[in-house]
Amino acid sequence: MHVSIEELDLQAKEVLKKFDNVTLTAKDRGQIPMQEMPTQDPSVRVTNMQEVALGYTDSQVRAEALRCLQCKNKPCIQGCPVSIDIPGFIAEAAKGNYEKSVDIIKQSSLLPSICGRVCPQESQCQKYCTVGKIYKDVDQSVSIGRIERFVADYARENGCETIPPVAPETGKKVAIVGTGPAGIAAAADLRREGHTVVMFEALHKAGGVLVYGIPEFRLPKKIVQHELDNLKEMGVEIRRNYLVGKTRKISDLMEKDGFDAVFVGSGAGLPKFMGIEGENYIGVFSANEYLTRSNLMKAYSIGDSLTPLYDSKKVAVFGGGNVAMDAARTAKRLGAEEVSIVYRRTEFEMPARKEEVGHAKEEGVNFMFLHAPLEIVANEQGRVNGVKLIACELGESDASGRRSPVEIPGSEKLYDFDTVIVAIGNASNPLIKATTDGIEVDRRGNFIVNEDTCETTLPGVYAGGDIVLGAATVILAMGQGRKAAKAMNEYLSTK
Repeated sequence: MHVSIEELDLQAKEVLKKFDNVTLTAKDRGQIPMQEMPTQDPSVRVTNMQEVALGYTDSQVRAEALRCLQCKNKPCIQGCPVSIDIPGFIAEAAKGNYEKSVDIIKQSSLLPSICGRVCPQESQCQKYCTVGKIYKDVDQSVSIGRIERFVADYARENGCETIPPVAPETGKKVAIVGTGPAGIAAAADLRREGHTVVMFEALHKAGGVLVYGIPEFRLPKKIVQHELDNLKEMGVEIRRNYLVGKTRKISDLMEKDGFDAVFVGSGAGLPKFMGIEGENYIGVFSANEYLTRSNLMKAYSIGDSLTPLYDSKKVAVFGGGNVAMDAARTAKRLGAEEVSIVYRRTEFEMPARKEEVGHAKEEGVNFMFLHAPLEIVANEQGRVNGVKLIACELGESDASGRRSPVEIPGSEKLYDFDTVIVAIGNASNPLIKATTDGIEVDRRGNFIVNEDTCETTLPGVYAGGDIVLGAATVILAMGQGRKAAKAMNEYLSTK
């Protein structure tokens, strides 16, 4: 049952009345109930593109922060790829010192408003939370991401952010290929040291996957733009509609344009398909294309956007990750009458965040677990009109530790769908490798880098994010961007 933000705020006020301004024992903190995230009513939000999660209220964030035990060994930090002082910023949030709280976060992370929204805290920092371990349930851990989001939003909305200071100019020039989270993190750290930093974006809008991949209802684009504006204020230049590998090669940037070093954060933008019959029919989309049409090109804004919409009534989404959830939930908002996630394992094995799965269910998305696509069929005009699925059961565990799906012979059945979205992952962008001599990649096409420095096999060229890791999280990409920037600063000091 949906609970309004007003009711949740009232409950939090009662908690503060009982526990605030007193010396709390660990037992006291353990009695404080976890604060639920306020959301738009599912019946309303499925008709708009506005953010689903409304954010904690002031009372809620302080009540949730009081649940933190302030452990001396700080186990949560080991789950954070950029080692944020988590107990430190939560302690300040509990006191209502939000500006100080966000300053602590920004010593390690440049994008707290974004990471607080989209990072899988349940498999990172919150996985190690002592409160969650006491309850033997990670869902009962302190809501670190939600607190992070609140204090970051507070600083942005109240104009109390500080732009990082920039050292005197060094005369060195650095190119950043890609404007996603890895590139943003690298650019900020390199510019802080006084280097000239130029970012290159292939599309007409900067932000990478934060802009084209994540829907507005999960991450408002004004937040991404705000972070990019902060970079510009530091003196970082962003060149859009500039496809490195085509417009200019890496070798041209270094040998002709005078760049002393290059960081490649061009992401994993090559969609994977299943290789089944019918994937070329009209009405079959990669999740990349489908989400880009909506997120970046505003296809949902009928009358204000020139991007055409495909008329879908019954949509099948292949996959079980966050991208599959994003595609399915977007399809509902674009007017599809029925949307089904087709996943060959059970819900337990789904890699998508539990919160995203829950939101999808609330919004009316169907889930067809233990089913695998065999063939996509079409009418005489080549437009999708069905999908042949086969039922599965779980067998032995595979290399990832998940039980492998085994098809059940004779269980094939044709289902009525007019649109298919394939959301089974992406491969690394192949363009730079194809146009750059000396860059080595692994069998998946990911750049091979030094684990400690993120330097590629080409001297002076570094890489991080999805181009190295495959599809990864925003905070992991940022961690690599910062690691690369540190090594690049050392490299530039010797040139």
